[in-house]
Amino acid sequence: MPPPHSTHPPSPLPPRPRLLQSLGSCSRRAATYAASSPSPSPPGWPRPLRYAVLGAGFAGLSVAWHLLKSPKDSRVSVDVYDENGVGGGASGVSGGLLHPYSPKAKLLWRGGEFWKESMDLLRSAEKANGTAGSDGASRDDEALIWRRGILRPPTTEKAADILLENAQSCLQSCSLQVLDSDAAQRLIPGLRVPLNLAIYMPLALNINPRKYLQALFSACQNVANEASASSSEQKEFNLYNEHIDNLHQFSGDYDAVIICLGGKASSLPELTNKLPLRTCRGVIAEFRLPSDTVEKYGSRSPSILSDAWLAFQGPRTVSVGSTWQWKSDNHDPSVSDEEARSAMEELLPKASAVYPGISKWDYVRARAGIRAMPPLTANGSLPLLGCLNDVIGERSNSAFWLVGGLGARGLLYHGLAGKLTAKAVISSDENMIPSEFTCWKAVKASR
Repeated sequence: MPPPHSTHPPSPLPPRPRLLQSLGSCSRRAATYAASSPSPSPPGWPRPLRYAVLGAGFAGLSVAWHLLKSPKDSRVSVDVYDENGVGGGASGVSGGLLHPYSPKAKLLWRGGEFWKESMDLLRSAEKANGTAGSDGASRDDEALIWRRGILRPPTTEKAADILLENAQSCLQSCSLQVLDSDAAQRLIPGLRVPLNLAIYMPLALNINPRKYLQALFSACQNVANEASASSSEQKEFNLYNEHIDNLHQFSGDYDAVIICLGGKASSLPELTNKLPLRTCRGVIAEFRLPSDTVEKYGSRSPSILSDAWLAFQGPRTVSVGSTWQWKSDNHDPSVSDEEARSAMEELLPKASAVYPGISKWDYVRARAGIRAMPPLTANGSLPLLGCLNDVIGERSNSAFWLVGGLGARGLLYHGLAGKLTAKAVISSDENMIPSEFTCWKAVKASR
């Protein structure tokens, strides 16, 4: 199929990597896009560095982007593998609220860096999408990003005290404002503010995850195409819709293989029972305001973050999330009627507690995804990064790396996690990654 946001046919497909010729037992489909066709290295040039990225969600496309942005005058080939395509996994069905704070409005560890790197990737995606600096579409429900902020009204005295204390420290680039009920209700008419207090994040964002990932994929294509027009460098970028059975199928064919499979990483036979990840299935429900309803959600009103979150995509569409079903191994994004009813019973009372008007909205559908939750550390729940060769415990001509455990903060974490990992992969030096992201391996080894 053609690349997203393009009406032109794809470039000729590159020769399949050697490893694909040995996958006769796999259910294969053709690569969906090749940014540039490989060409023989000019005399005296080194061969391209070849990288495989497993997964085309937040982590995978961030890693691919940063690998392609490697130093100029380099030859790099990046092959992305995902049987469900771009954003076809949990990333594409996740909630889209982006900010660098905990639920208690405390700035997360390295929150400024996480926020900056995510914003940099968002700008690159917007540029590729042709929507930089705007909400991203002529129609509100087609936008890539909604820049309307997020409002957090606490529902208990204890939560209010904690929010008020933490709000004293914030990032200038994502500030926090303390509002009384009158100010909050001017922003969101009909909002319930039980304790005359709400924390407002005017620069926080609401993002359409699937459209963002498609735009970031296009940005990767553009980097490869621009580099390939240079006489001094060449960069190739390919997407293969391939099921991944194990890591052996990649061994020796790539300089490095970066595993960005979220909750599915632990299902690889080489990593079974070797990653300290817990799976958690979350259901998100979508509602629409009936067309014959006169009142509608304010076109500039922020989204709402409370015991449930309400991410508004325009005046008549909202996503409400999310449930938490621990230890689930159900990766199916579709939601049964029974699961949807259970999710509604859990989410609607929480949403109604702060926005009673949700009762006038009609349920449309539900979607679900698996979060890969990392262990809690002194610095919070951090992504798991690092080289896996020692963890796998088998000799290989390829280096294996992990970007996993982004949990419920994939949008916030993916920029910095991808950048740090790409630097470490390119330099073949795990010490490029701060030890707080790699210490999970020492903890795992000591057990």
